[in-house]
Amino acid sequence: MAADTTLPDAAFRSFAEGAGLMIWRADPQARLIYVNPAWTEFRGRAAEDELGHGWKDGLHPQDRDAHEAALAAAYARRRPHSAEYRLRRHDGAFRWIHGHAYPLHEGGDFTGFAGSCFDITERKEAEEHAARAMAEQEALLAEIYHRVRNNLQVTVSLIGLYGRAAAAPCRPAFDALGQRVRAIALVQQHLHEAPQIASVDLAEYLTRLAEGLGQLRRAGRIAVTVEAGRTALLEPRRVNALGMILAEIVAECLDGTDEAAACVTRVEVPAGAGADPVRVRITSGGVAGEPPAGVPRIGPRLIAAYAGQAEIAVSGAGTPESPLELTLPA
Repeated sequence: MAADTTLPDAAFRSFAEGAGLMIWRADPQARLIYVNPAWTEFRGRAAEDELGHGWKDGLHPQDRDAHEAALAAAYARRRPHSAEYRLRRHDGAFRWIHGHAYPLHEGGDFTGFAGSCFDITERKEAEEHAARAMAEQEALLAEIYHRVRNNLQVTVSLIGLYGRAAAAPCRPAFDALGQRVRAIALVQQHLHEAPQIASVDLAEYLTRLAEGLGQLRRAGRIAVTVEAGRTALLEPRRVNALGMILAEIVAECLDGTDEAAACVTRVEVPAGAGADPVRVRITSGGVAGEPPAGVPRIGPRLIAAYAGQAEIAVSGAGTPESPLELTLPA
């Protein structure tokens, strides 16, 4: 005898009648043959009005085409499927619904689908609110970055003008100051360009920054290599501090070496487990050199200040004999 698909069996009905979720069952032609009390309470209509295709009167007009396409695909595949759509509630408000359905078979014959639905409106509204907040944050950060960049460009220009007008013994100090401001601009630029500003990939950021720092002076003079043995996602203030420290190491190398000499800096992020503190090791061949007369050696103090602001432990001098060791909080 062929399976009766007109009504759900007694066991299914007994379970569905007492369920708090909206539960339904459909025949092989995608017509509703049963809805439970939770469904009719949500819709505010008699079960008879919802059966067949009557329930579709409550679908949001903008969701109907997509829902019909998804339903046809589910029936063609006869596999479990999920969908999200807006359905009119008894008070006339459209609510977001998440529905999940399973195919039914009896004796090898496909007899339709049974499914459940629940209201996810609050979740959808929270997602939309978060998306709007993120867009507003990104717009604000972009505006702040552009203002900072413009101000730094003006600062670099002013330093250059004063440097050219200054007495010859003072010009090296202006040059050193100008290249530091340019390096700071690079640090901010690459931080702003990170795909996720709230959680920055350290290795990816350092690699991009290294490429930018290589263009501070004539091509080929600055070489910064990055070797990362682990992946680490860090908050912006710590990434910014590491970028400022690396920029200062490069600036010190430029100060302490002849214009014809290469400044080679190596950055390592040693391997470690996820729970281990992130460590960064920086070695430069030029930080031990002496800066020109009139250029103060403030690198160690700046590095200590940057590290202190981000709660980074620091040791070493950045030389091949004593690499700069930076340990981030666990």
